[in-house]
Amino acid sequence: MSKTNTFSLFSNETVYLSDKESVSEIFEEVSQDLVQKGLVHPSFFEHLILREEEYPTGIDLSVVHANLPNIAIPHTESDYVNVNRIVPVKLLHPVTFHNMILPDQTIEVSFLFMILNKNGAEQAGLLAQIMDFIQSVTPQELKHFFELTDVNKIYQFIEMNFKEEKEND
Repeated sequence: MSKTNTFSLFSNETVYLSDKESVSEIFEEVSQDLVQKGLVHPSFFEHLILREEEYPTGIDLSVVHANLPNIAIPHTESDYVNVNRIVPVKLLHPVTFHNMILPDQTIEVSFLFMILNKNGAEQAGLLAQIMDFIQSVTPQELKHFFELTDVNKIYQFIEMNFKEEKEND
């Protein structure tokens, strides 16, 4: 059973599985669906690409555990977003992102937590919640999670393990 939340940062209709092989193709595929659902502005894709070029979002998870795949947490300014949500995207093919900490380095990424944040002030908090999730689940459970290819199972795992902070607005 999932937790009972009056508000959730996740929705089962915005968990994606992508077989695309480039950052641009993945961003375009997810952006088109988010635009269709009214969650982001039509210019979201363009600004997501520009933001990623200037401020890379790849995160090397080998510092958490050697067997974990790398992730990325792409996002753009709140001007192009209509909701607060975290959008999980499982990549069937690892793609190259620049490292958030060392932007000159590239890493292969297998999973995205795309942040949709209509309130720019909350950006750091959402990033911190994602990292808390990564660190609160055992490496074995996390490895299993990152290997899932069923969007319903990805959503269920997140609902059971992601701790949302609602008291800080």
